[in-house]
Amino acid sequence: MKASRDTRLFGAFTLKEFRHIFRDRRTIMILLGIPIIQIVLFGFAITTEVRDVRVALLDPTPNASARRVVDRLLASDYFQLTRVARSPADIERALRRGEVEMAIVFEPSFDRQLAREGTAGVQLIADATNPNLAALFTGYATNIIAAAGQELAPATAPAIRPETRLLHNPAIKDAYSFVPGVMGLVLMLICAMMTSISIVRERESGTMEMILVSPARPFMIIAAKMIPYFILSCVNLATILLLAVYALGVPVAGSLASLVGVSLLFILVSLSVGIFVSTVARSQVAAMLVSGMALMTPTILLSGLIFPVENMPLLLRWISHLIPAKWFIIAVKKIMIEGAPLHLVTREILVLAGTGALLLLLSLKKFNDKTA
Repeated sequence: MKASRDTRLFGAFTLKEFRHIFRDRRTIMILLGIPIIQIVLFGFAITTEVRDVRVALLDPTPNASARRVVDRLLASDYFQLTRVARSPADIERALRRGEVEMAIVFEPSFDRQLAREGTAGVQLIADATNPNLAALFTGYATNIIAAAGQELAPATAPAIRPETRLLHNPAIKDAYSFVPGVMGLVLMLICAMMTSISIVRERESGTMEMILVSPARPFMIIAAKMIPYFILSCVNLATILLLAVYALGVPVAGSLASLVGVSLLFILVSLSVGIFVSTVARSQVAAMLVSGMALMTPTILLSGLIFPVENMPLLLRWISHLIPAKWFIIAVKKIMIEGAPLHLVTREILVLAGTGALLLLLSLKKFNDKTA
């Protein structure tokens, strides 16, 4: 009899939270709209790939060999010839004005030197105002020119030719790296932000007293607050995975069930973070600021989304262990990109499960303290 009453009461609280969510159009837009916008923007806008680098060419004595090298460069998607220079001064002016980003200068006797000695000089002059970008496209150009040189003078090619094989991401697409990180960022921020205001909102509107006088236990109240957001977050997860696979071209190399299971666990952890913030914060504004701003910066900088955690100072590496998104991103990369089985992400699963349980216990304690 008591169990039946508790079930009806729990259902009533959960239904009440659903109704409140669907009455507020802004909440629905944040819950369902922002994840789509973020995954599309991050997936397409954040990239370290080089495309259409504007190139100037200086070939004092035009010849067939130099032409073949240039053709190999232009055959790729990386470079486009926008200027044929007449002199080094012409190249310097073009670089200073920002008309080109790189110049290729062949030595005057390039064809003759290549035929006679099997080697010839090519100079690459790059605009290094953006040093990372300059390093990327000069590296691409160097590799292409070296390959073209081996074709033109195979007799002088080295006897040992290294062969490179790229696992898991042979096309070197940035989306393979960013999608797991964006999944962690989106799910963490949306889940935490929405649940962080749930208890504070009841307190500010004066309905918390009515809830507290009901027979519902604190754990039941917290669970009823989490379930609607958990269901809506599952919709977000499905949307993100569909966009990742069909819009960004990132395949699920491992088990889809394992990927979904780890993602659902992370959603529960993110909801637990929001509930904990809601029990600590005194106003909705404070809850949104803590869950939005205070969580966003550590998640972006210390989770491995953009910067490798291994390259950080020791103190920051230790702090990164406290970021749940870090463990989720590691697990998603192993399952989704590398195709690893579930048992290889046991450590990440245990960390996420322990974090979620700890946050729920702390939330329950804080809730009990405030209602005592």
